[in-house]
Amino acid sequence: MLSNPEFIIYCGPMFSSKTSRLLATLEKYKYQHKKIVVFKPGIDDRYSVSEVATHSGWKVPAICVKTGIEILEYMTAMDDEPQVIAVDEVFMIPGAADALISLYQYGFTIVISSLEMSATGKPFIEMEKMFPWATNVCKCSAVCTVCGRDAHYTHKKQMGGEEIEVGGAELYEPRCYTHHVSIDQRQSIHE
Repeated sequence: MLSNPEFIIYCGPMFSSKTSRLLATLEKYKYQHKKIVVFKPGIDDRYSVSEVATHSGWKVPAICVKTGIEILEYMTAMDDEPQVIAVDEVFMIPGAADALISLYQYGFTIVISSLEMSATGKPFIEMEKMFPWATNVCKCSAVCTVCGRDAHYTHKKQMGGEEIEVGGAELYEPRCYTHHVSIDQRQSIHE
């Protein structure tokens, strides 16, 4: 545990390099000789079942969990306690916010990467709970697939289905304000 822990959030739409930033931060901690443990949602098997992986292929071993309780259970069972806890795609792990806030209060540095809202514009509850605790929030942007401007939102190519569906470029793409139908409501005001 650290005397001055951090709570770092990398958030933004799909393809905004959130996970790359998380892994770069973990590299820094590794060079500072800090012990690190990495978690990922068990349902996220896009690029690897047992690693956090970026779209470009950078991978780091991770422990798959289904709930925040599993994170706490794993931390309690560890013999060699880490100083840094990292979680990728935290919005997919129910109860993760409560677990990570508790661990932060015990002095662990927390580093997460995640979407903060769904393709329909609904904020994810896990993110809503964690934002007030953050010591550093980095809002990452991608490139809009329609116009090339900065994209801050995720567009789902086929609407319907579950609010959280695991997928990559075949299902999602980044969009700017103007080209995201759930975000830009200016047209509906004039109808």
